[in-house]
Amino acid sequence: MTQRLPPSLTPLDTALAALLNGLEPLAPVELPLLDAAGCIAAGTPLLAAHPPHDIAATDGWALRANDLVGASSYSPLPLTRMPAWVEAGDAMPAGCDCVLDADAVEVSGPLVQVLAEGVPGQGVRRAGSDIGERTAVVAEGRPVTPATLLLARVAGVGKLSVRRPRLRLINVPGATTTAHLIAEIARAAGLHVEMHEAGTRAAASIAEALADDACDLVVTIGGSGVGCHDAAVTALAERGEVLAHGFALQPGRTAAVARLGRVPAVALPGSSDQALSAWFALVLPLVDRLSARQPRRQITLPLSRKIASGVGIAEMVLLAEEHKTWRPLAVGEWPLQAIARADAWLLIPGNHEGFAAGEPVDAYLIRE
Repeated sequence: MTQRLPPSLTPLDTALAALLNGLEPLAPVELPLLDAAGCIAAGTPLLAAHPPHDIAATDGWALRANDLVGASSYSPLPLTRMPAWVEAGDAMPAGCDCVLDADAVEVSGPLVQVLAEGVPGQGVRRAGSDIGERTAVVAEGRPVTPATLLLARVAGVGKLSVRRPRLRLINVPGATTTAHLIAEIARAAGLHVEMHEAGTRAAASIAEALADDACDLVVTIGGSGVGCHDAAVTALAERGEVLAHGFALQPGRTAAVARLGRVPAVALPGSSDQALSAWFALVLPLVDRLSARQPRRQITLPLSRKIASGVGIAEMVLLAEEHKTWRPLAVGEWPLQAIARADAWLLIPGNHEGFAAGEPVDAYLIRE
């Protein structure tokens, strides 16, 4: 049976403007490093230099390079005393500026000889070489990455100030697979996700699951179409104000946006491709506003082949990086295998007819 659509389709830009109107970034919170992973940084500490002093980068003999000029296996240089042995991570002894390998120093009873020259800095990690003095652990408005956490741990920082939107995710019966997909994507984007199950597909049951204001964003999965069992939009209307239902967007036409008091809400279709497309187009801008995120990074590559698009409908395209080009995998309709193989996504505005082969396009990475 052909899916019926809402009676009119709202332009994507119009819906986003209404949804974002008056929405302010969340107040920062301090979280332990593990909980801050993936969140958006909100003011970060300036780190002290690390290492705080010169340290050995390898195991060996700590010496002064200028004292070793001319030393070789053919012309050993005798030392008046045993040099200091250091292990990787040890502080360099005073007056020493290089570390020689174990076999570069020969010890025979009281006789100690050096069999190789050294270079200042050889085998040494200089003070501040890993982290410069007053380095920000991460730029404000950027995601907290594993590399960010490495810097923080090395510098002894236990918590980070971040913005972490609380997402209330409502799974309407019949859309469980899609709900798990969206939940996993949301967690990877740094959101705190609380998933709730609507008891039935009836509007009253969905509305009951919506009855919680302890969140910053609400997303429902399933029940956004116009079939006899599609009641998510009705439930949103009971709890708040539906701003738009049905968009000039493919995939994702039957999504809806609403406000539950001051909390923005998006009803995503139950189909995985439709929901994922609407997530990119409608929910990510909300997440970015709430998180005060800096603009998402786009990768510009030429298209390996032409993309044609009909005027009047914004179309989402899945892309794979191949030989330094973007290869279109799916336009408008997204097979699940294309979702699994995609590296990036591209939004073609409704007033655009597409792109020619070889034309550079700016695409957003699915996994940053």
